[in-house]
Amino acid sequence: MYLAEKVKFKNRLAMARKVTISIDIWTKKGLTASFLAVSACYFNVQDSKAEHILLNLKQMVHPHTANSIVTLVEECTEEWGIPKEKIIMIITDNGSNMVSAFRVEEEDTSSDENDSNKDSDEEEEADERFGILERTPCVIHTLQLVVNMVKKEQAIKRLLDKVRHLVRQFRKSSVATERLLEQCGLILIKDCETRWSSSFLMLSRLLEVKDHVTSVADTMGWDCLLPSEWQKVAILKDLLLPFAEHTKVLESDTCCFSLVVPAILDLRSHLSDFYLAHARSYRDVATLAQKMSANMDLRFSCFLDVSASNFSPLAAAACFVDTSVSAETLI
Repeated sequence: MYLAEKVKFKNRLAMARKVTISIDIWTKKGLTASFLAVSACYFNVQDSKAEHILLNLKQMVHPHTANSIVTLVEECTEEWGIPKEKIIMIITDNGSNMVSAFRVEEEDTSSDENDSNKDSDEEEEADERFGILERTPCVIHTLQLVVNMVKKEQAIKRLLDKVRHLVRQFRKSSVATERLLEQCGLILIKDCETRWSSSFLMLSRLLEVKDHVTSVADTMGWDCLLPSEWQKVAILKDLLLPFAEHTKVLESDTCCFSLVVPAILDLRSHLSDFYLAHARSYRDVATLAQKMSANMDLRFSCFLDVSASNFSPLAAAACFVDTSVSAETLI
C-alpha cells in the first residue's frame, strides 16, 4: 500500500510545475535521537489544489553539519524524482547549520554556472535562478525570534520570571491546582522555549483566571503579583496578541505564501501603534515594541527590502495573484 501511494504522489510531483521543500530537525526527549523531516508543497494540477506531503523522516547522527543536511536533502529529492530546477525554494529555520547548508549550495552552484555559462544571455541567467537551492527563512520561526526579545529586556524579564515562579508553584502543588480547578475549571499554562506563542499563552491564561489565582494564592500563603504588575502583564499580552494570531494562521498546512507580506506589514503597524499608545505610561514596554519593529525590518528584509542582497520578490508577487489579498492590505 505504501509503495502504491508513493507512486501516486511521485506522479503528482512530476506533474507539478514547481515544488517548495521544507526541512526541520526534530530531537527526541533526552536527546536520544534526531531526525531530519523533509516535506514538499506543490499544486496538484489534477485536483486543482495545493498539497503538502511528508517525503522523508531520516535519522541524523551528530554533528548536524551543513554538509550532512545537504546530503540528506539531495538523497530525498533524488528518491522522489524532484530535480533541482523544479525546487523554487527551501524553507528552513534560522539555525546556523541550516543557513550554511544552503548558502554553500548557492555559492557552489553560482560559481559553476559562471564558469560554464559566461556567454549566456540575461533571460537564460534569470531561468537558471531556479536551478539553485534557494533558502527562505521560515516565517513563523523568524517571528518567534522577534517575540523572544521580551525575554531579553531586564525589567520585563524580571516580571516574566515572577510570573513563571507563580505558575510553577501552582503546577507543582496538587492542592492549589485542585482548588483552582474547583473555582474556574482551568489550570495555569507554563511557557516553553520550543512551543510557539507560549509566553503569550501563559500570560493570557493567567489574566483569564486572575481573580481565582489571587484567591488560591492567598489561601496557600503565597506571594502574588502586585496591581501594577498585573497591569503590565495585560500590556504585554496586548503586545504579543497579534503575533500569536498571525502565528496560528501561518502555521497551517493550508497557508499561502500570499499571506506573508500582509502579516508582516500588519505586525509592523501594530508595533508602531503600540509604541505611540504606551510611550508615556509604559516606556519600557513601548521601547521594546520599537526594538521589535527594527528587528522585524532586519529579519524580514528578504521579503520587504528590494535593496537587500537576499531579497526575493516571490512573497510580494504572490499577493498580486491571490484575490483574497486586497490592495489596502499592502498599503
